[in-house]
Amino acid sequence: MKIGVTIHATDRTIAVHELAVAAEERGFHSLYVPEHTHIPVSRETPPPTGGDELEEKYLRTPDPIVSLAAAAAVTSRILLGTAVTLPAQHDPIAWAKAVATLDQISGGRVVLGVGFGWNVEEMRSHGVAYGERRAIVREHMLLSQALWRDDVASFEGEHVTLAPSWSWPKPVQRPRVRTLLGGGAGPKLFADVAEWGDGWIPFGGGGLKEQVPKLRAAVATAGRDPDALHIVPMGVLPTEEKLAYFATLGVTETALQLPVGDSDLVLSTLDRFAAFL
Repeated sequence: MKIGVTIHATDRTIAVHELAVAAEERGFHSLYVPEHTHIPVSRETPPPTGGDELEEKYLRTPDPIVSLAAAAAVTSRILLGTAVTLPAQHDPIAWAKAVATLDQISGGRVVLGVGFGWNVEEMRSHGVAYGERRAIVREHMLLSQALWRDDVASFEGEHVTLAPSWSWPKPVQRPRVRTLLGGGAGPKLFADVAEWGDGWIPFGGGGLKEQVPKLRAAVATAGRDPDALHIVPMGVLPTEEKLAYFATLGVTETALQLPVGDSDLVLSTLDRFAAFL
């Protein structure tokens, strides 16, 4: 089982490219950062962590593709991931090109953690109805994967359409950038993984013993190899016992949760987490 790290990066934390260098130097396998394009002041949607106040980190999130491109330029081995990016909130053609370009720049080191989104107001600003978000993400991803895979790509869906088109660069990874779906376990999520994903990001890692066999069964039913799945619990506060337990469940990689803080705090935590490598 590989060990990576994740941070909710902001404009006040350690810079993503500086953290990537430090994590690579210490031998971590991966670095993941999240996405929010903006946060409307209205609080119709309850904070995902509970409570009444939305944490400031959500308001100050840098663009993950740009941040990881900077990280790619100063590293050579560490995987560079999103956990999660929100494809429903982007033009899929331009977004697919940005992701493919990042994969080219990094030499095939991108891991695309994809989410459906939780913030109703944020989606509304992008013209996305909350109830349609899963269908929109699916179509955006299928269109993107066609652009990554095919010299002449096309797609016909309910929400997006692409006439036969050329688009380069193609990702280094073939036939697509590694794609992991973030979200709670269930038949809908697992059906999406089986159709257009390469694995699952369970946040925190609870319930894996019961859910991993269900995901493997869904993938096998779709005619795909469950042994090729990537299972990557995200935001884990580590202990030796917890990591050993994850390994027995078929977890392929665990991303440890770094604090939202300045360089001194983050790097000291990174040093402490290095003991788990």
